[in-house]
Amino acid sequence: MFGGGLMGVGGWGWWRALRALRAASGGWWRAAAPGPGAAGAPSRSLCAGGAPSLSYQELKDLKKTNVLHIDVRERWEIDRDGKIPASINIPLGELVGALQMDPTEFKEQYNQKMPSKSDPVVFSCLAGKRSKQALSFAMSLGFSRVQQYAGGFEDWVKHEPPEKK
Repeated sequence: MFGGGLMGVGGWGWWRALRALRAASGGWWRAAAPGPGAAGAPSRSLCAGGAPSLSYQELKDLKKTNVLHIDVRERWEIDRDGKIPASINIPLGELVGALQMDPTEFKEQYNQKMPSKSDPVVFSCLAGKRSKQALSFAMSLGFSRVQQYAGGFEDWVKHEPPEKK
């Protein structure tokens, strides 16, 4: 019910999802305040309204590190079009539930170690709308090192071919 898993553990996932949607639309709730980063550099701390987005090159560089890249498109989109290499697919409607799973269940379902709330995670979709919602969902659940690739799959394929099944 409610988008394939928004109820989450304990039945409060719907409230977190609502707060995240409000944040994504510039509503009353903010997950993180913007501000200067180390040595006065612009901060990559993310605020759901107007969060900075990774460029193609930034994502490519991040993928060389220990970042989990989650593509929140629907499975049929991945099957039809392919995916960005080294990403895992968790459709947006499953995301809140997935991020609250038991780590063993997450590993079995997605063939990937479940991220801790302090692990780096990047969300992408086709063109940025769903990844922005995913970013807000994750921040509302306490994930602190999340970013989005707003250009998404559409931007990636301008630079290099997708991975096909």
